[in-house]
Amino acid sequence: MDETPMTFDLPSNRTVASLGDKTILLRTTGNEKNHFTVVLSCLANGTKLRPVIIFKRKTLPKKVKFPPRIIVRAHIKGWMDEDRTKKWLEEIWNGRPGATLKKKPSLLVWDMFRAHTSDDIKKLAKSSQVTLAVIPGGLTSVLQPLDVCLNKPFKDRVRKMWHEWMSSGQARLTKVGNLRKPDIELIAQWVRDAWEEIPEDLVQRAFKKCGISNAMDGSEDSALYENDSSDGDDCELSDDDNVYADNLTPAEALFGHTDDEEENSSFEGF
Repeated sequence: MDETPMTFDLPSNRTVASLGDKTILLRTTGNEKNHFTVVLSCLANGTKLRPVIIFKRKTLPKKVKFPPRIIVRAHIKGWMDEDRTKKWLEEIWNGRPGATLKKKPSLLVWDMFRAHTSDDIKKLAKSSQVTLAVIPGGLTSVLQPLDVCLNKPFKDRVRKMWHEWMSSGQARLTKVGNLRKPDIELIAQWVRDAWEEIPEDLVQRAFKKCGISNAMDGSEDSALYENDSSDGDDCELSDDDNVYADNLTPAEALFGHTDDEEENSSFEGF
């Protein structure tokens, strides 16, 4: 499981222009810094669980009809917190295929984001027979399957949908003639479709590349070093900025990761 921030505008970092041009304009809706959070989760057998999207708003509009197979939430800052982590555990993880019938112990791998490591979350996980494997700070780039292999192809697919929407002329105009950002139900559809397009075998490879589901006899250890792109998707790290990044300060590394709500009070990204 991993939280990843996204924006309403997803322009490419490449464009085509005449040689010598000093100023190059990219056509967007002006919402490159208007963020929301996407929560992705999957299983070692390749199963992709329902994605969750959290928009920066107090409530969701009552008349908006969101697409099926995705959960849409609202948060005043547009990010994941402890309460929404609890709901994710109860609805998504405990509702994964076979979890209710088999009631077998499970291993949940995620980073040390503060909402993952609170006492209440640990108690809820224990009561659900979930063992939490918390990735140490700074190591998600080698131990987190979503970070290592899946976030980038997922975001690339959403970016492609945004570009197709922009080039098709579907974007509406504001009263002053500016392009209006995509509706939240359209964003939810893009997120769902992009996640469902991720191949199951890429998910399986992601777990093996992180050394989580490899055969105990060592016969699959080569997956740690391979980058098989036979289906067009490489295991490649996402290069986007991430408010959920697990890089710790020296003080946090020495004394433990803080759970103080005021820690991020100055963050204005969402």
